[in-house]
Amino acid sequence: MFARTGPVGAEQLSRTPAQVLGPFYPLAKPLDQDDDLTKIRGHTKRATGQVMYVMGRVLNTHGQPLPDVRIEIWQANAHGRYMHPSDRNPAPIDPNFQGYAALTSDAQGRYGFKTIKPGAYPADGAMRAPHIHFDITGRLNRLVTQMYFAGDPLNQQDRILLASGADRDRLIVMLKPSPPDLDPDSLLATWDLVLDDG
Repeated sequence: MFARTGPVGAEQLSRTPAQVLGPFYPLAKPLDQDDDLTKIRGHTKRATGQVMYVMGRVLNTHGQPLPDVRIEIWQANAHGRYMHPSDRNPAPIDPNFQGYAALTSDAQGRYGFKTIKPGAYPADGAMRAPHIHFDITGRLNRLVTQMYFAGDPLNQQDRILLASGADRDRLIVMLKPSPPDLDPDSLLATWDLVLDDG
């Protein structure tokens, strides 16, 4: 578990905006589903691309941490290609990229994983901005959403992100240099996920 975010206040929060599941939810989940997508168990090489860590908390709208929430994440590799039979993008598949993880929030609602910054890819005649898919399942609520990266010019034309209207800024995270105890030259994204009740 990589999460190391600070204490939770009692503030009223807005639910994280929902987004579509997308066409590339894994049909066959990989055997390796741990929180390090940059290495596949049994492989000697690391995935190609910029290493990044994603950390945050799962909270309800009252700001209370939600433990034992299941979080599935999946994404394209650094070239913009999913490990999915329906992905017709001619970009190369990365045989060393896990592409999917299944996590559980800890007792303080924290989650974290290590991955590669995903690439953009063509969809319906346009380019999709780089993003990571999340499917969050609590005791009472389920949320499907996507996380995007600040400063990417494709954010201004991604139709799925733009469909979130004024809420789209809440789906965009800043990438900052990671602290020295993580991989050299890696990036860090901090993103809290908010469910209605839990």
